[in-house]
Amino acid sequence: MHQLDKKHIVALTGAGMSAESGVKTFRDHDGLWEGHDVMQVASPEGFRQNPELVLDFYNQRRRQLKEVQPNQAHKDLAALEKDYKVTIITQNVDDLHERARSTDVVHLHGELLKIRSTGNPNDVKPWTEDLNLGDLCGKGYQLRPHIVWFGEDVPMIETAVDICYTADILIIIGTSMQVYPAASLINYVQPDTEVYYIDPRPAISSGGKINVIAKSATEGMKDLLSILKDKAT
Repeated sequence: MHQLDKKHIVALTGAGMSAESGVKTFRDHDGLWEGHDVMQVASPEGFRQNPELVLDFYNQRRRQLKEVQPNQAHKDLAALEKDYKVTIITQNVDDLHERARSTDVVHLHGELLKIRSTGNPNDVKPWTEDLNLGDLCGKGYQLRPHIVWFGEDVPMIETAVDICYTADILIIIGTSMQVYPAASLINYVQPDTEVYYIDPRPAISSGGKINVIAKSATEGMKDLLSILKDKAT
C-alpha cells in the first residue's frame, strides 16, 4: 500500500513507555529526582548555580541508557509502520523508539544523546559520552544537554500540534496526561479520530471517542494490535 493511502497513527508516549525497559523515571513519589529538587537539575537556574551537578545528573542518565533495550511495546509501535503511516511524539528523551526502528519520531523534551551550545541553541550535535564542565562548542561556549528544562519553551510543540491535526488514530501510552503542553495535544485531533489510551493507572476514562486500555505499555499494545487487526478485517 502506498504511504499516502495508509491511515495515519499518531502515538503520544511518556515515561511509562520506557519504564518497562528499565529506564528510571527518576522522579520519586516525593517529587525529588534522584534525591534532588527538580529545579536543581532540570532548570536554567539550576544549571547556572551548579553546572557540574546538572551535567553529572545527565551523565548518569546517559550511562544508564546504554544498559537498556527497547521493549515489546516500542517494537510493536515500530511494526505498525508496515500497515500505517506512524508518527511518534514522545516526551521521553531516550532513543528507544529509534532503536526499535521507528522512523518518524518527534522529541518534545529534547534528546539525551544530543548536546547543544549555551551560546547558540541551534548548534546541536550527537553526544554519547559524559559531558563535563569545560567542554566547549567551536565558538567557546559551554555545552549543555539538549533537554527542554522547566521554564524553557518547547520548540517542537507547534510541529506536534500540526501532526495531531492529521491523525486518523491517536494512541496515548504511558503518560499521565498531566504535563503541559504535551497533555493538550489530545485537543488537536479531529472529532472523528479514534483515541486509545494505554496506562495501568489511567488519568482519564473511556467515553466518546476515547478507549481506555488499563494495562502496561507492553500488555496494552498487545491488546491494541488485536483491536486494530479486527477493525482492518
